[in-house]
Amino acid sequence: MLYQLHELTRNLLAPWVHQAQANAAFFNNPGHWWSSMPGADRLAAMNELFHRIGKDYEKPEWGIHELELEGEIVPIAQLTEIEKPFCKLLRFKRHSNEASKVEELLAQPIVLVVAPLSGHHATLLRDTVRTLLRDHRVYVTDWIDARMVPVEQGEFGLEDYVEYVQEFIRHLGAENVHVISVCQPTVPVLAAVSLMASRGETTPRSLVMMGGPIDARCSPTAVNNLATRNPLSWFENNVIHTVPAPFPGQGRRVYPGFLQHAGFVSMNPSRHLMSHWDFYTDLVKGDLSDADAHRRFYDEYNAVLDMPAQFYLDTIEVVFQQFLLPRGEWYVRGEHVDPSAIRTTALLSIEGELDDIAGLGQTEAAQALCTGIPASRRSHFIVEGAGHYGIFSGRRWREVVYPTVRDFFARHAQPHTAGKPRKKAVINSNVTPLRRPAQR
Repeated sequence: MLYQLHELTRNLLAPWVHQAQANAAFFNNPGHWWSSMPGADRLAAMNELFHRIGKDYEKPEWGIHELELEGEIVPIAQLTEIEKPFCKLLRFKRHSNEASKVEELLAQPIVLVVAPLSGHHATLLRDTVRTLLRDHRVYVTDWIDARMVPVEQGEFGLEDYVEYVQEFIRHLGAENVHVISVCQPTVPVLAAVSLMASRGETTPRSLVMMGGPIDARCSPTAVNNLATRNPLSWFENNVIHTVPAPFPGQGRRVYPGFLQHAGFVSMNPSRHLMSHWDFYTDLVKGDLSDADAHRRFYDEYNAVLDMPAQFYLDTIEVVFQQFLLPRGEWYVRGEHVDPSAIRTTALLSIEGELDDIAGLGQTEAAQALCTGIPASRRSHFIVEGAGHYGIFSGRRWREVVYPTVRDFFARHAQPHTAGKPRKKAVINSNVTPLRRPAQR
């Protein structure tokens, strides 16, 4: 019912929101008599602020069309490599008219960026992808808004996420690919590679795990506390809702994006309130540069997607309540997830010193789990002064984190042969599936 009420409110406000956009344009237009009214600049700013607070925010474009490499402008094409019901594997392909340049680009390392499915669109990693394209062939998981997926496509859970990652790795060629997981996917990516190693499959050249809840018991944050404060049944009954008409996913059970967005804002409401006030004053003063920066940030921040209910509940239970991965008790489709089975893949874990989403130690926990990887092929890096977003976006990412990641890939550019044979998978047919409250 809450989802229907949200859509009803949004539709009722839509005429006023669109009118506010028109009003702002009139008050700002020197050719319109409204612009000569006393206080026109303030009225224009008020109307634009109301419009931006009330408008819908669609998924932003990636907007990566070209890149400057060694003084040359290189065009970039965005291609869909694989399309699945809940995700597209995108490729950002660089082009050149020079055969030698093409050979050079093709010889560069392949990087699979696994984006989080945690409320925002994968475009949140735009800066990550654009920077990686300087020296790498880049692919990224682009998760689809669950309200756009018809119910006929079935459910999507955490185990399905693990299998998607495995399929993408195999498609790109595990022996040649480096995998970067940002935040939430650190857990399913580590599981995916662990299972591949246990089966004796080739695993990726390296893994880079950034700001993720490998062991959410370490330095718990507000996000962790919310998940442990309430039983799974509370999440089932209070935050899971059904997609209404006219969306393609009508009838699908989801964790709505608008609830996730409210959670984001509630973590620091005063900062967002001040940001909107500064936006208003910038418009009044005519400071268009700062106003544009505000628009760009909130165009991305306010664009959210719905998560499949099963995936959300699985994540709460497995990652944040039962801590099954660090406890060594996680089974996927009856197979034990054993990170110690990974032997030939290099590991780099990265954390932000001031991360208030994945606390210090949560990502580093991967180091203690991956005991099969030689110490010489494992590294941990704490980014001083960086919060959660600073480790994969912005100046610190480009100037501090990216050189570390690039050099790590270069050090592990050649395949590594383990000194011991890989263990074979042990399939436990007696494992009891995860249980959750019955649907209502």
